[in-house]
Amino acid sequence: MIIKRVHERWAHLRFSVIGQLLAAPPEKGALRSELARLSAREWRHPTTGEPVHFGASTIERWYYRALKERQDPVGVLRRKVRQDAGQQAAMSAPLRRAVLSQYAGHKSWSVRLHHANLVALAEKNPELQPVPSYATLQRFFKAHGLEKRRRLTSRRTEGALLAEARLEDREVRSYEAEFVNQLWHWDFHHGSRKVLTPQGEWQTPLLLGIIDDRSRLACHLQWYLEETAENVAHGLSQAMQKRGMPRAAMSDNGAAMTATEITEGLARLSIIHETTLPYSPYQNAKQEAFWGPVEGRLLAMLEDVDDLSLSLLNEATQAWVEYEYNRSVHSEIGSAPLERFLAGPDVTRSCLDSTALKLAFTRTDQRTQRKSDGTIVIEGHRFEVPNRYRHLRRLEVRFASWDLSLVHLADDLTGKILCRLFPQDKAKNATGLRRSLDAVSDAPTDVPPARGIAPLLAKLIERQAATQLPPPYLPKDEGDDR
Repeated sequence: MIIKRVHERWAHLRFSVIGQLLAAPPEKGALRSELARLSAREWRHPTTGEPVHFGASTIERWYYRALKERQDPVGVLRRKVRQDAGQQAAMSAPLRRAVLSQYAGHKSWSVRLHHANLVALAEKNPELQPVPSYATLQRFFKAHGLEKRRRLTSRRTEGALLAEARLEDREVRSYEAEFVNQLWHWDFHHGSRKVLTPQGEWQTPLLLGIIDDRSRLACHLQWYLEETAENVAHGLSQAMQKRGMPRAAMSDNGAAMTATEITEGLARLSIIHETTLPYSPYQNAKQEAFWGPVEGRLLAMLEDVDDLSLSLLNEATQAWVEYEYNRSVHSEIGSAPLERFLAGPDVTRSCLDSTALKLAFTRTDQRTQRKSDGTIVIEGHRFEVPNRYRHLRRLEVRFASWDLSLVHLADDLTGKILCRLFPQDKAKNATGLRRSLDAVSDAPTDVPPARGIAPLLAKLIERQAATQLPPPYLPKDEGDDR
């Protein structure tokens, strides 16, 4: 057992010196000779390790102190704690205000930099003198929780300031989901190795990682060349087909993570999408910690591959994650992620098929139908609406911005898919062939048309006749044959 505290090391050394006297008390009159024998011995200093001797009177004092103590003989042999331990040298009120003011404006400075600036400030302001030593200032910072903060690399936005204030005001605690597939984490990681593309270019790949919070299982890993919503949907769909559908998922606030197709898709799949607070990456710490073995083991084993391609990188990644990471004991949970994932308890739901997942990760939008030719415009492309919906002016459509080959018309009340829409083919329309119009509703249309005076006008004529007044105009003979 390694004892780090100096006071405890001294207590154990002193007890080892007198321990034999306590275990086998000397006979009457033999104590002095035993103390002389122990004082002649060479002992090892508890802090420096150098040889040291102790006087007989010192050993005798230790002996009687431990002999009187029945509960903790070792404890009474500890060195006394200084009465001023934990206290800083007296600092004047102006000096304390200057230190706190300087820290409030420059939290990213080191204590040594604060001390150097405090010395320079005191040269122009005599009331701040004498300036405490660097060690005293360091103890002051430690006692008041004035820790060095990370410097913001970009401009100090309002969100960054709020995050900094929240971190100072609220405690940070580790957490873990109670059930398997209760919460997933997903994020992109910029790899340290570049890949050679078929176009002969070097590009830095990005790894989309999706892990389960409780089991730390890597549900799916895949490298891409861009961080886009399309790749997010592609990776999430594969993870769900492999491990089942989770109840919630957490990501950062990146554009690809919060794209409309992703947020609406997760909502349709009944998955709660939670995002980390701005400038608060520690909320997704499990995901951030996962990049360590990715870089330290996976990419380290590929460092001698000169012409690394994206396909080879993905193939190696699948082999590594399934046969090493997921099957190796995780230091935090004490078991392999795959074992804990299978052990449960879980709240997993069965995954939908590929077609349903592809339809889920789409956005909902409104379009106005052009009455002249029954078309709408999506992303600069014109699509034809079946003529049975020609009476609708505003249409609700579902599509993914990266794949306009699948565009659907939806019911604006229920969200149910009505039909698929196809792009306008002007060349085919030039043949002159036209479909007959489908009925808009089931109401009969083969009834004879109404003729004669309109009912409202007939009612008005009858009302005027019932007054029995002469016509309110002067008749003029226009050559009527009557």
